[in-house]
Amino acid sequence: MKYKILCSDLDGTLLSTKSDVSKNAIEQINKIKNETKIILVSARMPSGMRYIQEDLGITEQPIICYNGALVLSGNTELTSVFIPTDILKEIYKLCSELEADLGLYFNNEWYVPKTSLRVEKEIKYTKSTPVFQDTEHTLSNWEKRNIGAHKIMLMCTKASADTLMPTLQQKLGVALNLYRSNDTLIEIAPKSVSKLSAIKALMKEDETLNDIIAFGDNYNDIEMLENVGFGVAVANAREEVKAISNYITLENTKDGVAHYIAENLVI
Repeated sequence: MKYKILCSDLDGTLLSTKSDVSKNAIEQINKIKNETKIILVSARMPSGMRYIQEDLGITEQPIICYNGALVLSGNTELTSVFIPTDILKEIYKLCSELEADLGLYFNNEWYVPKTSLRVEKEIKYTKSTPVFQDTEHTLSNWEKRNIGAHKIMLMCTKASADTLMPTLQQKLGVALNLYRSNDTLIEIAPKSVSKLSAIKALMKEDETLNDIIAFGDNYNDIEMLENVGFGVAVANAREEVKAISNYITLENTKDGVAHYIAENLVI
């Protein structure tokens, strides 16, 4: 079947390394991009996605950032949903009693209180640079500007993440999507948004979810893969993701997305 839209997650899915899209993926997407819209869908900030768009030659397409909390078309903001500062202050208070730092994101702004191995990895892999500043100062500044966080990354120890996750679920689970990406990282987004909600917001009148093929690997991709016309998991995906997908392609490190496109979508 020919699909009108192809949506793909980046890290662990389309990217064959930690930071770059392969020459093969560029080649295969070039073969279909004139007839199929290619929309990148990620937890990343805009600057961590733009260079990939440029490599793929699809800068005219919108990007879905922060798991759906921010959708941009060029420099135009199509949708924006952020976590307000009163909730951010509550999270900060919970973290201040434990070993956990807040990485705070708004549009192309990224703030961290200090550097760390995690922060350095994020800089390297997303080719983006944070502002190093005390979290209280960031929250005070955001309150004056009447903005909040499109995403929070809690950088913890395993012990502090084990403590924080159930506490956050209990106290703030109604307002927030909480996602533990590994033993020491908790990613937080507004409850009202998701990758799927952002995709739906971008669809035109003559497009349906059945017109979409999507690729993913992690828990935050499940809703998207389950509801589009055809959901493809990479072989390195979480078992829960593979279980709900229509098809399992090769691992991301073996260019699974490019392989599927070449075998099934290129005419």
